[in-house]
Amino acid sequence: MNAVTRRVVIGTAAVSMALALSACGKAGGDDAGDKGSSTKIGLLLPENKTARYEALDKPQFEKAVEAACGDCEVVYNNAVADVVKQKQQFDQLVADGVKVIALDPVDSAKAAGWVKEAQGKGVKVVAYDRAVEGADAYVSHDNNKVGELQGQALIAALGAKAATAQVVMINGDEKDPNAALFKKGAHTALDGKVGKIAYEASGEWDPKIAGEKMAAAVSSVGKDKIGAVYSANDGMAGGIVTSLENAGIKGIPVGGQDAEAAGIQRIIAGTQTFTIYKSPLQLAPEAAKFAVNLLKGKDLGAQGETDGVKSTLFAPVVVDKTNIQSTVIKDGIYAAAEICSADLAAKCAELGIK
Repeated sequence: MNAVTRRVVIGTAAVSMALALSACGKAGGDDAGDKGSSTKIGLLLPENKTARYEALDKPQFEKAVEAACGDCEVVYNNAVADVVKQKQQFDQLVADGVKVIALDPVDSAKAAGWVKEAQGKGVKVVAYDRAVEGADAYVSHDNNKVGELQGQALIAALGAKAATAQVVMINGDEKDPNAALFKKGAHTALDGKVGKIAYEASGEWDPKIAGEKMAAAVSSVGKDKIGAVYSANDGMAGGIVTSLENAGIKGIPVGGQDAEAAGIQRIIAGTQTFTIYKSPLQLAPEAAKFAVNLLKGKDLGAQGETDGVKSTLFAPVVVDKTNIQSTVIKDGIYAAAEICSADLAAKCAELGIK
């Protein structure tokens, strides 16, 4: 190869490389010069004590992103309820050039500042499950309705006893805006419909703390006077049920939320009355769709707006022993074999769970 030919080949290769890099920058929505980072989508979940995050939300989100964007990669982290850790995780994604982050915050108020700063660097944020002020998009369920359904289901379970029942409420973590909505909705349903709310406290989304608060309620209200227990989620309901059993209290309605496997099993066993099913088959794919569309500069396809943020809010569903088969089993969230352990086999058969 002579010198002229060599210069032509090198020049052609340089032009081709420049065009490729330019195309890469456009595909990712940012000319960062790094295709890997521009096609990465961050997923930050708040804690792992609630089983649904690791067991349902994460895999469903990853599956949906892969289906919508073959060359996209999900970068996942769980904050284990530590807001400082989640801030570090968020900042690392931004530093690594990730252009879209789906964020389920430990503390929504603090996360609003992170979002604003990241947006100044060209990063888009999907508020996942919990609202964050100023986010580019928001995906959740109607969380006020969740609380209303919980309260209504508790009243239905109490039946004629509702008018005089003393109810214990163990609410979620006060840093979680959803917890406030659950609480508000539950009070809308319960206040004036039950005898009284005899004890109310935050269980902080922690089964151990919820169990401790339940023990305190037993001491405060009296073992024989508690008529029902509102638990903001299934994880805490597990601690509450254990505390009730330790106190020798059986047969009173106990509600929950999240349709966790353990919660479904307690419903079958009869120690928990109901849960609220917020399908990750709705939530995670919608969040993934928003994230991919933001990455590609496409229209979100949101159903509406919530506090000025484009959003989609799904309807929650009450699950009790009558509709386990037609909800979480039918949707493929769980296989009957996962739920119907040997000690529950007979009860599963009675309920038609297969």
